[in-house]
Amino acid sequence: MLFIALLINAALVAVTVVIHYEILRALSTLIPRMKIHLRLRVVFGVFGTICAHIVEICLFGVAFYLLYHQGSFGDLTGRYDGSLVDSIYFSFVNYTTVGYGDIEPGGSLRFLSGLEAITGLSLITWSAAFMFMEMTNFWDEESSDPQSRQAKQ
Repeated sequence: MLFIALLINAALVAVTVVIHYEILRALSTLIPRMKIHLRLRVVFGVFGTICAHIVEICLFGVAFYLLYHQGSFGDLTGRYDGSLVDSIYFSFVNYTTVGYGDIEPGGSLRFLSGLEAITGLSLITWSAAFMFMEMTNFWDEESSDPQSRQAKQ
């Protein structure tokens, strides 16, 4: 059973990394083409990265839900009622490394929750680096835009 848990964990990490890559790639192509104010492009970029994280968190949440209900991968105890909503909440807490501690994993689900925390930390920092690069482009574009220079004068 441990081997199956490791395969599931590896697949979840691989899928979330691919999802994140594809969403950031799409944003990096779409944002520069947008014919809206630079500040609104920033909002769009931040919103897009948050949406990527939500999709990834929900993927882990569904995995927690299914693995918990399968029965042989461990349990979730504490303020956990077995619902998909609680599973996604638990996933949010792990992914963001908040760790409230109101729901505790047991069995193989402990490894998955730790792995989700490392994955979430990595993907959140990737998003931060992406937004920094986009902001650098925005600032360069804004400083070279004649309309922006006139508005500042």
